[in-house]
Amino acid sequence: MNILKKIINDKYEEVRLDKINTPLTEIKKKVSNKNNAFSKSLNEFKKNNKIAIIAEIKKASPSKGVLKDNFNHLKIAEEYITSNAACLSVLTEKKYFLGDKKFVTDIKKKFNIPILNKDFFIDPYQVIEANKNGADCILVIINSSDSTLINELIASADELGMDSILEIHNEKEMEIALNYKNVLLGINNRNLENFNVTLDTTIKIYKEFESVLKNKIIISESGFHSNEDIKKIKNETDINNFLIGESLIKSDSISECFKNLVK
Repeated sequence: MNILKKIINDKYEEVRLDKINTPLTEIKKKVSNKNNAFSKSLNEFKKNNKIAIIAEIKKASPSKGVLKDNFNHLKIAEEYITSNAACLSVLTEKKYFLGDKKFVTDIKKKFNIPILNKDFFIDPYQVIEANKNGADCILVIINSSDSTLINELIASADELGMDSILEIHNEKEMEIALNYKNVLLGINNRNLENFNVTLDTTIKIYKEFESVLKNKIIISESGFHSNEDIKKIKNETDINNFLIGESLIKSDSISECFKNLVK
């Protein structure tokens, strides 16, 4: 069983217990319309000809272990916002990424910035919970979702004015993603089988579908360490949105790393 399947199996049990501990009726009392703040921010950056960085707050990963000692989600969020991140991505999966749902709540209480709740969404319950916690956007991994689940997750997000990112790893998944309207498309440069990363994944998939991607918001995810990496994607595609986590989190200075990425 690969790591993704393990994570998804554990997630089903986690959500089952969450539903018992906090019934859906309770969560629904605390939701709000998010007015598509996430996609609006990305569009605004493009309009102003600025590179849009979705800066990720991630404590650990299954492949790299703990990424930062003395991890402080609020301090990291503040550094990202001061560096002019377009949006934040906050990893909330507990067991494998050492995340926490309260990270989203804490950050939203203190800062006004659109947040992607990065987790493994397997039930619409999680979308409503993410909204209640303050998230503006969810991530749906096509590799681990069937069409019924994708429809349910997107419908739940739409109803609450939240954006949905469909995460794609290959051409076959892009074909599936293009069946859905009003979604953001995230091309992940990380291979889910072996965790190898190459920016050529984004370029290859983009070029294959270029003619139908013109008016869509596309995000290139994983593998960005320098401005040269960003330029490589910008020179070959029309993509202006980059989800970056590890290189920022692991750097000695987030603000310096950020400057070097967008210079």
